[in-house]
Amino acid sequence: MVIGIEAQRLFRRKKHGMEIVALEIIRQLQLLDHKNQYIIYSKKDEDINCISPTANFSINAESEASYPVWEQVYLPGAVKKTRPDILHCTANTAPLSGKTPLIITIHDVIYLESINFSGSSYQNFGNIYRRLIVPKVAKKAVLILTVSEYEKKIIAERLHIPEDKIRVIYNGANPQFKPISDNDTLQQFKSKYRLPEKFLLHFGNTAPKKNTTGVLHAYKIYRNAVAEPLPLVITDCDKDYIKDLLKQQDASSLIEHIQILDYVPFDSIPCLYNLATVFLYPSHRESFGMPVIEAMACGVPVITSDTSALPEIAGGAACLVNPANPNEISEQIVRLLCDKDLYDKKRESGFKNAALFSWKHSAEKTIAVYEEVMRNI
Repeated sequence: MVIGIEAQRLFRRKKHGMEIVALEIIRQLQLLDHKNQYIIYSKKDEDINCISPTANFSINAESEASYPVWEQVYLPGAVKKTRPDILHCTANTAPLSGKTPLIITIHDVIYLESINFSGSSYQNFGNIYRRLIVPKVAKKAVLILTVSEYEKKIIAERLHIPEDKIRVIYNGANPQFKPISDNDTLQQFKSKYRLPEKFLLHFGNTAPKKNTTGVLHAYKIYRNAVAEPLPLVITDCDKDYIKDLLKQQDASSLIEHIQILDYVPFDSIPCLYNLATVFLYPSHRESFGMPVIEAMACGVPVITSDTSALPEIAGGAACLVNPANPNEISEQIVRLLCDKDLYDKKRESGFKNAALFSWKHSAEKTIAVYEEVMRNI
């Protein structure tokens, strides 16, 4: 069969969640499947060499149109021209037109739950677009894929889709996420980013669900609770944004104890995890939460939320907190850092939990879905 895979933002330099998922699945499909033909549809962008065409994988990346224009105009035209047997759209949305049997990966439906316009203009536009498109393409799709049992139930309820039309395929952790024994590599990374000897790590984000505000509040409480608090490192966030959040909390002086990094390339993130003392991921809402298993695979204990899919993915290996309660977050930081037995226990259980998630298994289940759809059309 000929399988079309939409991965619109695959080639952008600064990849995040959904692009990383698409990239990892495609890489594994290239390794595993040598009998079917694949066409990868993506926008033209900087990182064109992150995957390469092979005998049965071709790449269609000829347009630089904006997100909705590319998806609703360019992609249907490319599909009509290349004529795959099925089309798999990997990032929540899909073309409204076209007759090719459609599989869609819906990572989450947070945008259907609320839009409060407190994110960036790009995030707000994306949420409105998804709100308009997703209910329609979900009905159109022959099968829906999602990334956790939690999200499967939410999708079924919100979109009024029977659960037997939804398949759960967990994300994986790239093999690069592991303890790094090469001290020179770690020291070079540490020197490059001028990192402290020990630190708490948080992936900052302007999206309210990521709870950077709550992390800063918890960090303020933590610093007041211990004699020698660790500094906080925040990645991928604008310094002025963090300063504004601190000002709102009457904690502007904390900025001198917080180091804010620009975007850290995906291949360098294992070094960041390896150097961190504790990873803070108390998100309000996640359909999966890849950083949880990535951090665990690198051997850093994780503090994450007791809500949404995070307990399902953390598997008892993280310290769980109410993300709306900064005191709980602070208490778990103190507890982990003061109790060596607990710290070591969470570290070891994290390794075991992370080992349960692999992109190879994700790709195998994806191929099984393609075969199921082909049998039924």
